[in-house]
Amino acid sequence: MNQYVTGTIIRELREKNRMTQLQLADKLGVSDKTVSKWETAKGYPDITLLEPIAEAFRISVTELISGNTVHNANVSANMLKSKFYICPVCGNVIHSMGEAAIHCHGIQLMPLEAEPTDERHMIFIERVEDEYYVRIDHNMSKEHYISFVAAVSSDAVQMVKLYPEGGAEARFKIRGVRRIFFYCNRDGLFSIDPVKGVDDRESGYDDSQERRELEKAADILIK
Repeated sequence: MNQYVTGTIIRELREKNRMTQLQLADKLGVSDKTVSKWETAKGYPDITLLEPIAEAFRISVTELISGNTVHNANVSANMLKSKFYICPVCGNVIHSMGEAAIHCHGIQLMPLEAEPTDERHMIFIERVEDEYYVRIDHNMSKEHYISFVAAVSSDAVQMVKLYPEGGAEARFKIRGVRRIFFYCNRDGLFSIDPVKGVDDRESGYDDSQERRELEKAADILIK
């Protein structure tokens, strides 16, 4: 664990819950002087008190340690506010539907901020019957690769985990998809509106000069 609950956090939560030091102390079975020591950085609560402290403030132990209180209203309708987290140690991919306090390998993970796709991370999306076929022109070496691709709608997330030396491609059901995300292990998270990236065979867009020029440029960049 790379951090511990601080006296500042305890004081802020106590005041937010309109408790005196004595009231909090009574709930925890300690003296008000002990609480005062925590809040003035003259000591730390024993690890066995973390759960009782969290219960006193009606939050989780993870929220207590991180210092971030999670507030999610109507989470079931918040898929379009999806957040993605990547552990820098093991590469674990974690998805949440809203705010969360996420830890992996003792590290508090921060949600990734998606950037628009660029010339070094070009994505091509083709409609094939009821699916999106997604292809990303990108290296897939052990050192530099796309880790995952995800398609997000208002009520669902479809995710495909990718691996080094494999193909940077995935298929998703089209129904309701509003955003495509993909993660480069060196450059971070990217996203695109699938309509802007779509290559619809019915419209003949895949035969256009613009598409051929884009694909040629992408091939040159990744060689």
